Amino acid sequence: MKQTFIRRTALVSVAVLAALAAGCASVAVSGDAIEQNTATTLGLAKGSFTISDRVNDGFKSSYTVKTNAGKQYGCYVTGTVSYFGRQVSDAVCTEVGKSGKAAPAPSAGASGGSCNALLKAAGKC
Repeated sequence: MKQTFIRRTALVSVAVLAALAAGCASVAVSGDAIEQNTATTLGLAKGSFTISDRVNDGFKSSYTVKTNAGKQYGCYVTGTVSYFGRQVSDAVCTEVGKSGKAAPAPSAGASGGSCNALLKAAGKC
């Protein structure tokens, strides 16, 4: 009887963990976290853009951002729930219609700023 109880408890624990892992992004990543991380990444104020078309896929939440200025971005964040609480990554965004290549740093290139070996290797000078 005691052994059956232990097996059932273990089975229920595994099932709960599997359910959490399958939808981890939906559990870990709140709408507020997405909005805050996106605002930080894009350098915009919260409320100056809308988030739509959110899709949770394992640990990743993908979504579309449209700014009040009319620009559109494809973004994603990753998230997990751990012993330390919810962990959500910074937002990674690419403007729709752009190649995804990062723009040169403001201090590099034609602006007369310094260009170090790392910037040269990255092709940003």
